[in-house]
Amino acid sequence: MSGPTLSPTRLLEAVLRQDLSSFIAKSFHTLNPGIEYQPNWHIDLIAAYLEAVTQGEIKRLIINMPPRALKSVTVTVSWPAWLLGRNPATRIIAASYSQALSTKHSVDCRALIQSPWYRQLFPDTQLSKTHNQKQKFMTSQHGFRFATSVGGTATGEGADILIIDDPLSAAQAQSATRRMRAIEWFEQTFMSRLNDKSKGAVVMVMQRLHPDDLTGYLLQKPEHPWTVLSLPAICPYTHSIQQGRVSRLWQEGELLQSTRESKAILDRLCAEMGSYVFSAQYLQKPLVSEGGMVDAKWFVYRSQELIDALEFDAVVQSWDTAIKAVQVNDYSVCMTWGICDLGLVLLDVARFQLEYPELKRTCLLLAGKWKPVALLIEDTASGQSLLQDIRRETQLACVGIRPKGDKISRLAAVTPIIEAGRVVFPKNAPWLHTLEQELLAFPHAKHDDQVDALSQFLTWSKQKSARIRIRSWG
Repeated sequence: MSGPTLSPTRLLEAVLRQDLSSFIAKSFHTLNPGIEYQPNWHIDLIAAYLEAVTQGEIKRLIINMPPRALKSVTVTVSWPAWLLGRNPATRIIAASYSQALSTKHSVDCRALIQSPWYRQLFPDTQLSKTHNQKQKFMTSQHGFRFATSVGGTATGEGADILIIDDPLSAAQAQSATRRMRAIEWFEQTFMSRLNDKSKGAVVMVMQRLHPDDLTGYLLQKPEHPWTVLSLPAICPYTHSIQQGRVSRLWQEGELLQSTRESKAILDRLCAEMGSYVFSAQYLQKPLVSEGGMVDAKWFVYRSQELIDALEFDAVVQSWDTAIKAVQVNDYSVCMTWGICDLGLVLLDVARFQLEYPELKRTCLLLAGKWKPVALLIEDTASGQSLLQDIRRETQLACVGIRPKGDKISRLAAVTPIIEAGRVVFPKNAPWLHTLEQELLAFPHAKHDDQVDALSQFLTWSKQKSARIRIRSWG
């Protein structure tokens, strides 16, 4: 005997309470009367990631996506309303680059909560009669949504969920001072607003604007805790994306939402705004405009599964060591390369700021992990101690490298190897994004340690003596 049948209205309400993507669609109609809602898989995917944050499965989430792709409607307006409907005691702080924009998001969220369908859907969520302002509104169960700006104050406020929606405008992002100010505010003020540092969640949604914007800064940190969902307007390579019940095989060259922005529209935008601005805002790959020694079209990607199945003639590690482990110096970098018929395969990039004793220990650990036939170490001031100690204390084959010419000329000498497609990168390696940015922005990137390690290995690999040594070591 079957149970009672739900009416279509009750069934829809049940779906809206449980499924954030459906709630977003309903919210769009309320906020944009008369405008057609265009559903798309990327909205379903974002909703699935936000549901994982809601369930405590993800604590730190970065979403990078193009302008006008419903990032604010989904993350900053609809999701907080959905959270407060499911739990009226939830405390939320949301920030944007300007107070006016942040307040608009707050007003839109409040409009959802005050709508008749929302009150029918979540009858237990009622706004306080005494604390119901544009910037901050509270529920009768002391939950709230508070709107502030980057650089603004949140003194006395504590939250379960922190949201950042575009921490910088496009113009602000071109100022090193404004970028640093946003970073300092994020680290020193905003992050301290979490009530429970172990359980609270932080979500940032933004278009990329500069290599050193807040996303770039956070992802350059070793062992960063962030889950990253990057949604460029044009898919850079074929890959599968899955979160919860949402999965998508995204094909190389496929558009994020072709029904809204066709290839012709994107081409026109690129021509109008220039390739560097377009690369940042629409492709989520910001470049320094004076760079350009390496073209992103030269990069070859292979799956980790394919790389794991390869048989290498040799594994070689290339070291670029920093003089001191302080903020102003470059990182020390160890690149591990596999040499085979497929080409020169970058297996791993380890990047850190360590004082010398720990640097030497790390060198030995990485050598033990990858079993290289050779360690390439620059035979200059920064690398001489490591080179001498490894030679004296171990049986590892160390090759002292004396660089010729400056950094620019060294990279220029090996760019034909990259352009010919001989250099292979693992598609989804956690270090790949930072490496690509440094290569594409060189010689004007903030750091060049990875470029140095790469140039050193590729220069060595061209030499006839390298091929002879590989045969003798093998």
